[in-house]
Amino acid sequence: MSYLFCFVLSAVFAYSSAGLFRDVLYSDWITCNHDKFLNYGVSEVQIFFYDFQNNFNLSFPIEFAVEGITSSYNLDITRRLIFFNPGYKSHISKNTEELVRQTFSDVPNIYLIIVDHSMYTSAKGGKFASYERSVRHVYYIGTAIGNFLAGLQKQGFPSNNIHCIGHSLGSQMLGYAGTRFTELTNEKIWRITGLDPAGPCFSNGSVEDQIRSGVANYVEVYHCNAGGLGTTSVLGDIDFFFNKAGKKQPTCHSGIIPGKGESDAAKCSHKACVRYYTESVHLKTGYLAWACDSYDHYSKGSCSVNQVTIAGYNNPGNVTGTFYVSTDMFGV
Repeated sequence: MSYLFCFVLSAVFAYSSAGLFRDVLYSDWITCNHDKFLNYGVSEVQIFFYDFQNNFNLSFPIEFAVEGITSSYNLDITRRLIFFNPGYKSHISKNTEELVRQTFSDVPNIYLIIVDHSMYTSAKGGKFASYERSVRHVYYIGTAIGNFLAGLQKQGFPSNNIHCIGHSLGSQMLGYAGTRFTELTNEKIWRITGLDPAGPCFSNGSVEDQIRSGVANYVEVYHCNAGGLGTTSVLGDIDFFFNKAGKKQPTCHSGIIPGKGESDAAKCSHKACVRYYTESVHLKTGYLAWACDSYDHYSKGSCSVNQVTIAGYNNPGNVTGTFYVSTDMFGV
């Protein structure tokens, strides 16, 4: 009987853990601290700069990156700067960063910068403690990014050539970065793209602590795991919900193991936003997106005559609102 009891108890725990990312991470079990008076230092954030056309790259601590780049290299101010800020548990050597490098390596007339803030956002101290620690650093890392970009602008690099792209926690940092940039320059970053901005500690918090319309000339937000690891909030000038109301992606399956399977599916959907966006860089047309007031209406075809725009890297940036996307026709 004791074996049966242990089996049942384990099964109950497994099924309860299946909602870990949905329930626990949005509960009081996680302490969400967005305090802006902790005076955290983030000097170990690293900036990695790439000029693929000239086979040139540099890296500097963020506090010295403006001087390091501009004193070592003659920036072409007619090029676009693609600035990628990854999320929780990221590192410059991980797959997401490599995907971004490979994607932009053959795009003409751009510079690429990738941020490594892993010293403050890695999985130290267990799942809950490390995420709480990472959230506490979001404001400080975002502000440091804003300082860096404003420094480039003061050295002559135009704000209308700066495109910031963030994933997950990195998207939320860009809200602070855009705000800080404007405070220092009285200008706005050309575009900020949020790829499935982090939901836990943000969806149920103040909009002032999130990426949002107004922190750049144009803010676009992509949703792929809304209500899980990504936010449910409509935040941008335009919000794109990909497949299944932006909650679950078709290639991401829960598997047969309760808890772990659903958690893995959430991570897969969360990362899918990066994959969709990077694939769109080389799509001639991008993803077609329809304006709609709900996924239910979209899935029933009720919005097929509504306004259409392009989601992805080639989004023209001339429309606003909530749009829905199906990737079926693109085979992704």
